[in-house]
Amino acid sequence: MEPYSRDCPLCRIMRSLAFSGIGMGGGIGIAYLFGASKEDMILTGIFVAAVLVFGRKRQQPRE
Repeated sequence: MEPYSRDCPLCRIMRSLAFSGIGMGGGIGIAYLFGASKEDMILTGIFVAAVLVFGRKRQQPRE
């Protein structure tokens, strides 16, 4: 079995969808625990999802 490229476009899209779902759920859960309104929960979820998807550092390749 040949190893597959972990950086293919489909893999990146699926990873970003997974992280955005996890971030959305986590953000809404935290906002719910603090008693936020529905609008604030959605905005918090979007923010946490964006941080998870776009906020991670890319590792530099080892030489």
